[in-house]
Amino acid sequence: MKPYVHTQVGSVLLAIYGVVIPIVVYLVGVTGFALLPLAALILVVLAAVAFATLRVSVDDRIILIRFGPGVFSRAFSLGDIDTHEVVRNRWYYGLGIRYIPGGWLFAVSGLSAVELQMKNGKRYRIGTDDPEGLSDAITEALRGSRG
Repeated sequence: MKPYVHTQVGSVLLAIYGVVIPIVVYLVGVTGFALLPLAALILVVLAAVAFATLRVSVDDRIILIRFGPGVFSRAFSLGDIDTHEVVRNRWYYGLGIRYIPGGWLFAVSGLSAVELQMKNGKRYRIGTDDPEGLSDAITEALRGSRG
């Protein structure tokens, strides 16, 4: 199978960081580099870098998801997947790495996702702006690994 690789940019998160970072920079300047605003600035910048993108790759063995430069990542073995389907997340599930009703969500933007139902009963949702492409890649990879 041809490996699937897709990177989604978290435009909503980047827009939020684009508003928050200047405010925190201003507060750091006004307070004369006080520890609390400076620590907040560092945390916000690190979060912006860590969650700016979500890269999903599928090959003949695993599905790998990686946020930003790879500080947060997760691999799913194809052999552990029972089923998968394209789903739509509720807006209040949020973005990032979140526990949601029924399982875990990994997302940086939008409401579309592919849900993995694992053989052990756990569920994971991978947010994507290419749900059909990701689902097709998983179908092809599963067909190759089981056939």
